Amino acid sequence: MASLCRDCLAEIPVSRRCPACGSPRVLSHDELFDLTIAHMDCDAFYASVEKRDNPALNGKPVIIGGGRRGVVSTACYVARIRGVRSAMPMFQALKLCPEAVIIKPRMEAYVEASRAIRAMMEELTPAIEPLSLDEAFLDMTGTARLHGAPPAVMLARLVRRMKVELGLTGSIGLSHNKFLAKVASDLDKPHGFAVIGAAETDSFLRDRPVKLIWGVGAVTQAALEKAGIRTFADLLRWDKTDLIARFGGMGERLWHLARGQDKRRISANDPVKSVSKETTFGDNTSDPDILDGHLWRLSEQVADRAKAKEIAGRVVTLKIKRSDFKSLTRRISLSDPTQLADRIYRHARALFDQLDDPGPFRLIGVGISDLSHGEGADLAGDLLDPDAHQRSKAEKATDTIRSRFGAKAIVKGRALR
Repeated sequence: MASLCRDCLAEIPVSRRCPACGSPRVLSHDELFDLTIAHMDCDAFYASVEKRDNPALNGKPVIIGGGRRGVVSTACYVARIRGVRSAMPMFQALKLCPEAVIIKPRMEAYVEASRAIRAMMEELTPAIEPLSLDEAFLDMTGTARLHGAPPAVMLARLVRRMKVELGLTGSIGLSHNKFLAKVASDLDKPHGFAVIGAAETDSFLRDRPVKLIWGVGAVTQAALEKAGIRTFADLLRWDKTDLIARFGGMGERLWHLARGQDKRRISANDPVKSVSKETTFGDNTSDPDILDGHLWRLSEQVADRAKAKEIAGRVVTLKIKRSDFKSLTRRISLSDPTQLADRIYRHARALFDQLDDPGPFRLIGVGISDLSHGEGADLAGDLLDPDAHQRSKAEKATDTIRSRFGAKAIVKGRALR
């Protein structure tokens, strides 16, 4: 059996403690030095960056989120012990942990930390598939000769560098495919390293709950339970054709995952599928002026991101969350793709006007999808709106002025609502 000290990175005989440095952080597994597919997940990333940058927060429960009426973006492990979870309404989180320190997200700090981690990953392999700022898949196939060490050793070195150089910790999952690597990264948090080998896949999964599958949320889980499927063993009793008949395309995926099969490759160049922004109000509102102001600001933010990425979207989406937390989503397809705030806003506003719901609302969001390159955007114009061309020219002129004098050089009146 292969063994590795996660602190000094020595490859050692099987032992409770490392004979080289005395550390108890010894990892042992029959396939440890043969597996090449990994998932790295930072531990409570946003909260960890805040604690690193402000040592006075150490030992305190920290929640990152958008105020008392918003939702939890993430929470440190002290707060998680109290039951605080990501996406939980802030008022509920504060009931569970009233002494928590609430911090608004500092995205620029998180992006900077993420870039530093990504640079460390790129020294190991070019095959990196980021899922968000704080997690990514890595394919380490064929890198042992390059680095003179197995992937497991290099991954342990990665998280050690993260801790020493950046003051941040991460957890590694190592396996023979993406599904199991992601499952493994959650087994030994925080600052963990877990392995699921090919030989143990069936026995590992058999009695586990199907909610372990990435993407199986509350709705899917309820549908599976209605069919008598709670564990992977339950899934194994179903024929593939029956699963497909009951759950469609998801049924075929479930059949393969029940057997630990996942043929998806790690792709370093997956395209962006949508661009969206949303905001949660401090107080529920039905005020049309306030809502209109938010619609414009969100449309402008989406347009700014689309222009920066040189992409455009053919579908505009409006998302609304009512005071009872019920979400409403509406979409409209355009004649040609757009990256203009004016067009995004006008279609989002039209979707909002079509809602047969007076509110009040607690959240509103705007997005674009069905993306393409921005070079072909907004060429057709709008025959039903003769002023659209002039507004397009004005917006492009505004972009030029803002790029030279700053984002606040020109502000639309409706953005002040």
